[in-house]
Amino acid sequence: MQHTLTILTGASRGMGLALAEQLLQPGALLLCISRQSNASLDTLAAQRGATLEQWQADLADAAPVAARLRAWLQAQDPAALQSATLINNAGVISALAPVRDGQSADLANALRVGLEAPLLLCAAFLDATRDWTAPRKVLNISSGLGRRAMAASASYCAAKAGLDHFTRSLAMEEALQARGAKVCSLAPGVIATDMQVQLRSADPQAFPDLANFQALHARGMLSSPLDAAARILAYLARPDFGAEPVADVRG
Repeated sequence: MQHTLTILTGASRGMGLALAEQLLQPGALLLCISRQSNASLDTLAAQRGATLEQWQADLADAAPVAARLRAWLQAQDPAALQSATLINNAGVISALAPVRDGQSADLANALRVGLEAPLLLCAAFLDATRDWTAPRKVLNISSGLGRRAMAASASYCAAKAGLDHFTRSLAMEEALQARGAKVCSLAPGVIATDMQVQLRSADPQAFPDLANFQALHARGMLSSPLDAAARILAYLARPDFGAEPVADVRG
């Protein structure tokens, strides 16, 4: 029996948790990489006959995680896998304030988790699986803020814009390979997550877009994590996945 292999970052809560729950289908092999493990996922995997491995890791220090992932993938039996997918979902937003008021460590953390980690994990994934015959995909979870700048969130906007452009380059590279991976940087829409709570709780003097996010919440315009995860996985399963290296789940 062949298995589907998925590596997912940021899986312990929010949309990442919803993605993990939906990926844990019978016969699936799921590796979750998050700062915290989630016991409910272990229970769900056992109930559904899926194989789950959870690594606790801080993706602000991604180099050792990427090295571990490369070694782990090299130890897998590619003949037992019908597909292999990397989903870079983890991301953080620094304190909502102008760059001049930001703390260096906070700003750097957002860039490391949101851009450096996906780049290093992609490198490890694509290197370790380069000779596999199973179809491979890379899905980078982006944001509309990678395509529309917003004051007081420069580090997050920069990370997501960089993720989009990195994915464009990666798609060009993989298109030159005989069995290159299909890659896409996908904006998932506006979702009811802890990040949205952070946005709505910001200092209005430092965050000029506060009213917009409060209005989205008041009008019920936020997708639930479960609905957003379902749309993302449906997009991932599309036969034309990767035709557009930068896309939006809303079309």
